Amino acid sequence: MGVLNVTPDSFSDGGRYLDHAGAVARGKTMVEEGARVLDVGGESTRPGAAPVGEDEELSRVVPVVEELAACSAVIERSVRISIDTRHAAVAVAAVAAGATIVNDVSASLHEVAADLGVGWVAMHMKGDPLSMQEEPAYESVVAEVYDFLMERATKAVAAGVPEIWIDPGIGFGKTTAHNLALLHNLDLLVGAGWPLVLGASRKRFLGELSARSNRSAQQGDWVTPTDDRAEASVAMATWAFSQGVKIVRAHDVRATVIAAKVVG
Repeated sequence: MGVLNVTPDSFSDGGRYLDHAGAVARGKTMVEEGARVLDVGGESTRPGAAPVGEDEELSRVVPVVEELAACSAVIERSVRISIDTRHAAVAVAAVAAGATIVNDVSASLHEVAADLGVGWVAMHMKGDPLSMQEEPAYESVVAEVYDFLMERATKAVAAGVPEIWIDPGIGFGKTTAHNLALLHNLDLLVGAGWPLVLGASRKRFLGELSARSNRSAQQGDWVTPTDDRAEASVAMATWAFSQGVKIVRAHDVRATVIAAKVVG
């Protein structure tokens, strides 16, 4: 799943693909690199990000989804488009423009997905992007995330959603220790029976781990810069594939596709 942020402030590539032409070109490149899903988002969900007005989000994503859905390479290679949103109106408009998956960071749009007859990804997030990293705490992060996702998946089945995925929400209201606990227990989530989506690409905890691995962490709180986390991201994707994860969100699509083929 190639990440396509049509935003000015996403943590990794904010502003890089904000203009329509740049976003469409990047989507086409990711298709050439082997992406099977293009995940288009118009609202940053990085820690501390402020909400975006619905009209602004619509204006960012709908034209991009529409043009990519009509792209010959997307059609010929059966590449799907997902809309990364937590707003019902954006999901409806994006599906009308050609998206077939709602990637829902709020895990609340199952009825919308059911009405539209499209796939739905339920992601766990503690709080909201603006406040989620302010001292997140759990009694048992694995148990709480597992129970939440099972409850949301059950609701989606009852609503009639035709395709359901679950996502533990790495980095969404979780410390590095929480993220590692979830990753260590991917087999539990995979064993639940729902196909698992994992979004760890270029996230801060990978920057922390990379810094520790080369002892840079001894110099203070420094972490590896966002653009220098490709190797860690591909390593994490490889681990995820080996554990049975079905979809990995990736910024570095070509390298991640090669890793997937090696593992497969």
